[in-house]
Amino acid sequence: MKIYIPEPIAEAGEKYLEFQGYEIFRGSGQTDRESLIRDIAECDAMILRTAKMDEEVLEDGKKLRIVARHGAGYDNLDVKAAKERGIITTYSPDTTALSVAEMTITLLLMLAKKVKRMETELRKDNFSYKFSHKGMDVSGKTLGIIGLGKIGKMVAKKAAIGLDMKVISYIPRPEGKEIPEYIKAVPLEQLLKESDFISLHVPGGAKNQNLIGKKELEQMKESAFLLNLSRGGVVNESEFAEAVRKKQIAGGALDVFAKEPPEITDDIFKLENVILTPHIGSNTEECMERIAMDVAKDVDLVLSGEDPRHPIRQ
Repeated sequence: MKIYIPEPIAEAGEKYLEFQGYEIFRGSGQTDRESLIRDIAECDAMILRTAKMDEEVLEDGKKLRIVARHGAGYDNLDVKAAKERGIITTYSPDTTALSVAEMTITLLLMLAKKVKRMETELRKDNFSYKFSHKGMDVSGKTLGIIGLGKIGKMVAKKAAIGLDMKVISYIPRPEGKEIPEYIKAVPLEQLLKESDFISLHVPGGAKNQNLIGKKELEQMKESAFLLNLSRGGVVNESEFAEAVRKKQIAGGALDVFAKEPPEITDDIFKLENVILTPHIGSNTEECMERIAMDVAKDVDLVLSGEDPRHPIRQ
């Protein structure tokens, strides 16, 4: 049987599939719609990374039995259309949390210590810049987390126990949920007003589009920073840029964008107090291997007539 992998995954995942007797098919290696439609026609399974799998593409996967999303999100996969065609969809929900949590803490500390600006000025031979521009200690500061799933909880643990931060979280329906003792559940308005750092870890989709916009930004402290390592579109980027430019908030960090890759001419790229990274929260060697093995095993299970471990349920 043939596994369609148009964008490379970690070698361990491909070797696992080949050992199980499957043929790895890369097609043209392109991810435009025409290429996907042409290449997917003879394949039994697909491991999907960044390509967009909509109804039209899925329609041409006549032999497809499974589309395995390489990652924890699946905004680029039309799950409903796949289900209507009897195609199983899976994802990898448990493999990215550690890497994204570490990246979140990295960016939080970079913002607090003004690392980006200090490094830029030093390269200009401006060693004395540091005397008039000081960073802050995060111990005792308040971190507000919106989205207390696996990643959010891991960020909270690292911040509270490792950095001695006060952690609060907005949890829409806290009833029956296990909330660690070092996290205090608060209303969203309170989180926005009290947090020195706000970190977003919510799913994508229409429900959370523009979750943070002009109204929410106006409620934040002037000294506060906003971090988005969840999904593009959760933060209204133009309104965020405006808030930073007007000094309504101190700055922030974005690892995800409404459009990827983003336009580097956008206003947000002109801001000194914002760190921008190209969706690399989970982009580590270890994480890529974990994901590749995770999705490869689900592909093998489905093609062997068994149930996958991580089906997408809607």
